[in-house]
Amino acid sequence: MENITKKFYTDFYNRTNGYIPSKPLTQNIYPGDFFQIHKGEIIVLGNIFKNRVIAVDEVNIEYGIQLTSHNWNFSNGVTKPYSGRDSGQNPVEGVFGYSKQILAFKEFGSFFFTSNNPEAVKILNWNEIASELIIKLTQVLYSFRELYVVTESVAPSDWTLAISGTDKGELEIAMESESSGLIELFGQANSKTIQARDIDFHYKEEKKRPSFFKAKKLIVEPEKLDVFISDLITERTEVIDWANNFFDNNFENETYAASMPRNESTCVLDMLQANQLNPNTALQYFKWTDANLDDVEKLFISYGS
Repeated sequence: MENITKKFYTDFYNRTNGYIPSKPLTQNIYPGDFFQIHKGEIIVLGNIFKNRVIAVDEVNIEYGIQLTSHNWNFSNGVTKPYSGRDSGQNPVEGVFGYSKQILAFKEFGSFFFTSNNPEAVKILNWNEIASELIIKLTQVLYSFRELYVVTESVAPSDWTLAISGTDKGELEIAMESESSGLIELFGQANSKTIQARDIDFHYKEEKKRPSFFKAKKLIVEPEKLDVFISDLITERTEVIDWANNFFDNNFENETYAASMPRNESTCVLDMLQANQLNPNTALQYFKWTDANLDDVEKLFISYGS
């Protein structure tokens, strides 16, 4: 079954201009964290500052970057069939007014997300440290071939997310209110869930935690990859003649169109001769690119049981 949070992660990237939620969602992600994606989760392996990959005085970090709140409040497949006011009676305080709202979720994975005061912390001079990071992370201090480095983290003051597990999901929310006007209740600090049906994920984060981020991804230089693929295809088309001469057997010898998936680019490095990749040549083979929807997709690859 498709992961219930996939639609949320995809929409989040598109709606917020490229930010990605951590996975799991409760994990803190800080600028400078380096991680890999393993079995659909983000595994943080270290931090370029804490692990002294980069000297702190080499980096310019900006704090308190205010983001547009409108981009950080959105839903998919949710309607509001009822919003209204009513009154009740408390034996101590007497009659009181409250607002009530019903949210209806139309399909599996439909969600409602709200947040307040999203604030970013960002590495401003990434380009000045990018080359040094490649050399140190792939050759000098570590030998990574696949890696992400967080360049920016976002921490709202609070956020709330609800995701439906069926096409009949529903939330009934209420909040005491003196106002006569209708307000959005979902995610409000004083609101209470009166009833929930088929809501498989419902979480409210009330603390300022960096759960969302942007990152750079380590990739093989496209020019190196193109040359390698071309050479490999040429070699594979010649292998039939070689095999017929080498093996004492009557193998079928039809030609075929050799190919190689571009997303398997790290195998290029496995074919290099000893010491061909070293601190002096690392920048010829690696570069950084922005993490994107392809990387979000990796968070939802099915790995079986």
